[in-house]
Amino acid sequence: MKKCNITYFVFIGLVLSCSSLPASPENHSLNDGDDLPFAVIRPRQTNLEEFTAVFSSGDVELDFRKSFISSEAQIFTALYEGLFSYHPFTMEPLPGVATRWTVSEDRKQWTFILRRDAKYWNGDPVIAEHFRSAWLSLLNPNADSPYASLFDIIEGALDYRTGRQRDPNRVGIVAPDDYTLIVRLTNPASFFRSMLCHHSFSPIHPSMLNKQDWSLEIPISNGPFYIQSHNSEEMILLKNESYWDARGVALKRIILKFVDDSDRAASMWNTGEARWIAGGNVNLSGLTDRSGIRVDPMFATHYYFIRSAEKPWNDHRVRRALSLSLPWEDLRAGTFIPATTLIYPLWGYPRIEGVSITDTVEARKLLAEAGFDNGVGLPPVIIRITPSSESFRVGSLMARAWNEKLGVQAKIEIVPYNQYFQSLKGNDYNVGYTTWIGDFADPYTFLQMWRRDSNLNDAQHNDADYERLMERSMTEEGERRMVTLAEAEKLLLDRGTVLPIFHTLAINIVNTDEIDGWYPNALDIHPFKYLSYKVITPLPNVALIPHTSKF
Repeated sequence: MKKCNITYFVFIGLVLSCSSLPASPENHSLNDGDDLPFAVIRPRQTNLEEFTAVFSSGDVELDFRKSFISSEAQIFTALYEGLFSYHPFTMEPLPGVATRWTVSEDRKQWTFILRRDAKYWNGDPVIAEHFRSAWLSLLNPNADSPYASLFDIIEGALDYRTGRQRDPNRVGIVAPDDYTLIVRLTNPASFFRSMLCHHSFSPIHPSMLNKQDWSLEIPISNGPFYIQSHNSEEMILLKNESYWDARGVALKRIILKFVDDSDRAASMWNTGEARWIAGGNVNLSGLTDRSGIRVDPMFATHYYFIRSAEKPWNDHRVRRALSLSLPWEDLRAGTFIPATTLIYPLWGYPRIEGVSITDTVEARKLLAEAGFDNGVGLPPVIIRITPSSESFRVGSLMARAWNEKLGVQAKIEIVPYNQYFQSLKGNDYNVGYTTWIGDFADPYTFLQMWRRDSNLNDAQHNDADYERLMERSMTEEGERRMVTLAEAEKLLLDRGTVLPIFHTLAINIVNTDEIDGWYPNALDIHPFKYLSYKVITPLPNVALIPHTSKF
């Protein structure tokens, strides 16, 4: 879905051991004479219309056109809504602002009819032109929007985004009247509805369209909630009473706390102040009640990549040699779901042979064929990482293998977290890493970013064979399309562009016996619209501790 904002390494063994431990015997309440295991019950929520969640960063980009991290995508489920929205469990598209739609016989033209009761929080109606103008502003060549290349399947969008033509009327987005939006595609795209759930496809109120910094005011948004106030420590959201489905929204007020201190996050859970710790940035051993620990697999992968913008790295024999010389078992040691492929296994997607073999002999042969026998003449490899012990461990293993096995020098460059992702856009390094979470459950969300014109293509990958496969997949459907996409993924792996390390786990602290509408899912997206409190019945012989009690 997006680059993950959690860049530290999670020791899953600790998570599992914490979740299996009995509750602490401190601060319990039992009837006298009961011979029962001790239990800790967190304070019960007294205001069933208010909900507090904890996120790890308060530097939120409110302009969804500029956003790219996972925590922002979660917050945007409260603020913005496009033509479709995510089902809270299946992540399948549900009708949002679109109330109905039709597709042409050639499956290239989509006509959406908008709800007449879709409104922004200030009461203004959401109309088709708001979608058209928002999408075109995101495609502006000067905007540098991270997800602009998702729109390339729309007729004329690629040429407009890259500045090859500057007439917005030649882009296949038309608003013939206030409640009709017509979108023309370059090819049939069976995943189009799913992709439209992504926040990049939301409408923008005309007053916000040309504002450069949305943090300076309260954005006029059309989602189930709107911002009452926000700063680096807290954001308060109120229910949008003008929202078309306001009757289906139970919460009246959401408090988002931005906490980087994992001990404080644990304390907020223990005292009952927070009902959800999102993203796992919490001291698990400090939790008195560990029943809320959730560890779920995600449609996500943590991987390194080799940039191929310049010689000699644009020669896939060189990249393949670097990949073949790596100690893969050591690189993936300690990970819960080691990844040999870029794409987490999906139902209906062919299994392919991933990256797992170390073959130094073949690696040296490939380097010699490329003109760098014994590594002579090959410039040093610059490995760019963040200041974490795990990334340094992996980077060091890579550097040592390339030096000792191939005679290639390597340097490790450490960049601060808050500068790292932007630094990946530069041309002054060779190897970087990131975590990518699928925006929807389709391989395209992983594979489109390696296309030559994609603005998510930090690796500067440019491979004619890959482009042909991706173009072919756009004209196919069903099993045939999946086979073609698998071929494209295998090309990325075999030619040393992608070095997968592990598939990511989603770690959340939330009591689903208490909170309704929160479901584990492959994208780790939990739309705020569906959250509510369940009726809680005390367990036999266990008293609920009042909200005012102190632990």
